[in-house]
Amino acid sequence: MPETLDDSTLIGHSIADPESFAALFDRHADEIHRYAARRLGAELADDVTGEVFLVAFRSRARYDRSWPDARPWLYGIATRVVAQHRRAERRRTAALAKVGVERPGTFDDRSADRVTAEQLQPRLARALTGLNAGERDLLLLVAWADLSYEDAALALGVPIGTVRSRLHRLRAKVRRAFGGTDPFAEEAQHG
Repeated sequence: MPETLDDSTLIGHSIADPESFAALFDRHADEIHRYAARRLGAELADDVTGEVFLVAFRSRARYDRSWPDARPWLYGIATRVVAQHRRAERRRTAALAKVGVERPGTFDDRSADRVTAEQLQPRLARALTGLNAGERDLLLLVAWADLSYEDAALALGVPIGTVRSRLHRLRAKVRRAFGGTDPFAEEAQHG
């Protein structure tokens, strides 16, 4: 039965039956884990995911039941947990900006696409280090977590107009970091 319930109903049930919260974990843990791994690295992703769901479990009674999808709430918690690990994230991003990422393996047909992405990565990492924490959080929620503007606004607790204006400014900053060109447009032309 839990698989047929929306997140809001499931969270409501977990107030009286705490074990039913496990269904919410099963439903969203992999996605939160991927987000945490991209933000902080694989070595911290398990810890961050556990912390996110522990905070969510403890605060489930305060969940806004008008949200049928708990993803924005969980991403909001994840963003705050990531902020607690920010120093490690800054060191990792600074290291990426200096040296890029080494990937083991051999060259194959898919490697050409990875080469283009890897060539952009140090420049993108430098651009990310130039953003403040709020800008970086918003960009990564939209780009990596694939949240809509509305869901990102819910996750960060800001109006949707704020999300739109921040993203507009972010795009301009990223274009400047890439010498006035849109790095994603270049990537699309090569693909």
